[in-house]
Formats: sequence, structure tokens, C-alpha cells
Amino acid sequence: MDFGLATEFYPDEYQYQPEIYSGNKPELDLVEIIQQLHESLDPRTVFACFGKVMGQHLPIDGVKLNFKHYQFSWGKRHGLMVKQQLECSGETATLQYSLKSPLTPSQAQRLQTLQTLVLLPLFNATQFHEMSQQAMFDSLTKLGNRHYYIESIKKAIAASKRYSNDLSLVVLDLDNFKKLNDRYGHQFGDMVLSEFGQLLTGAIRNTDQAFRIGGDEFVVLVQGGTRAAAILCERILTAMSSLPLFEKHEIQTSMGVAQWRDDESESVLYERADRALYQAKAAGRQCFRIDGE
Repeated sequence: MDFGLATEFYPDEYQYQPEIYSGNKPELDLVEIIQQLHESLDPRTVFACFGKVMGQHLPIDGVKLNFKHYQFSWGKRHGLMVKQQLECSGETATLQYSLKSPLTPSQAQRLQTLQTLVLLPLFNATQFHEMSQQAMFDSLTKLGNRHYYIESIKKAIAASKRYSNDLSLVVLDLDNFKKLNDRYGHQFGDMVLSEFGQLLTGAIRNTDQAFRIGGDEFVVLVQGGTRAAAILCERILTAMSSLPLFEKHEIQTSMGVAQWRDDESESVLYERADRALYQAKAAGRQCFRIDGE
């Protein structure tokens, strides 16, 4: 779920366009370029805009950038390679260009000018992204937090209404977690929660979303009906049984499932899934129940 650790791909309008560079040295409008770079606070979009500008004004086929823990790429990687390093706010940025032909002295100066322009808006965009991530994600489990869940379920329900897609909610918690936390301490409890967060991240599909909404309480938004949610629950139970820490301390989970109904609010959907969760606990824990079944 952390895009900063992987190479990014960009919207079609920013993809490599070989016809852009004509070799006629188009005039630089630095004010317009700066405005373009500052238009977005998405690091991917800022860099893609930079790649497009470089392709317009220089014989460049592609650009790769390493900046902090981000890796970005635009265009193609072949031909003559040129590497540059720049400093910004104490951080080093490494740029690698794929050239169609060696740069003339005037083109080399143009490259120096353009690559300097990108760093401040890119630095601002990465700062904004990191602050946004902190606001939306739980630092311990790396899952979405309660605030992000509230926003996400509203959007998911709106999309289900619009496209008539099935949507289900899984509510789950760790059985007897408070007793374990009291017995072994909060550091142990944090380790359990962190491992469980990793387990959920590995169990859900790319279309699903997992959140920690408080303590040992978690929810998963499942794109699909109760059958899809049941498959996910089975996958979680299987994964838990293979974790040495969970097996050693007999850490289990109970899960409740509810499928969204037309014109149902997010709070009512949650209440039905939560009710199914307590049915699972009453059935002996380490299992799941589906509301209405």
C-alpha cells in the first residue's frame, strides 16, 4: 500500500511521446514550466510533468529519479545514459537520463536549468504526500485509520449505488487481546497488532481495503458479496494458523460479515456486521458468521 517504495507509472497524457522533440530547440517559457510543476501536490504527477517538459525541449527518451525513498521513471530506458546529482533541503536527488544523442553545450545548459526547477515542487509534493499518509494510515499496522475508513466506506457505498456493484463489510477483532496485553505488556501487544496488520495486507485483494479503527478492532471493505467476503475470512483464518507467534500464544480472531443493502447507511451496515461478529464469538471464536445466515 506504500507507493513510494516502487517505480511509478503515470497517466496516458504523461507517457513518452517521441514526436514532441523536433530538434529545433523550442523556446523555454520558465514561468509556464514552474506553474505546471506547482499545479499538483502528487509526486508522480509532478515528476511526469517534468519528464514531459524534458522530452519537449531536449533529445531525451526517458528519465529516472531517486529522491529520498521514492523512485520515479518516465519514458524509455535505452541509448546514451547521463547521470546527475542535485541537493534539495539536505536531500540528494539522483537523475538518470536516456538520450537519443549527445547533448550540445547549449542543451547541457538547458538540462541544468530544467532539472533545477523540478526539485522544489517535487520536494513540496513528497512532503505533502507523507503528511497525508500520516493522516490516513495507522503507524503501527500500516493499515488505514478510522478517519480513512469513514471516508472510504462513504465512497464505496456511493460507487455501489452508481454502478450496482456488490459491497460487503467484514468486522473483526483479536479474541482475548486485552488479557494478552495485560499479561505480556503493551510492547508485546503492539507486536501482535503489527503482525496482524501485515497478515491482513497479505490476505486482501487489490480491490479490497483494510483498516484498524481502534485497539484490536479492524474492518475490511470487500468489493463483492458475502461469498467473496467468506473466501477472505477463510484466507485470514488459514494465514493465522501458520504464524508461529499466534500459534504459540493461541491468538485467534472472530469475524462478522454483512453485505450492503440498497439505501442502507454505513452505520447500519457496520451494526449488522458487528452483530455477526458477536455471533461468531458465541459460536466458539476463531470463525466467522454472515449476517442473516
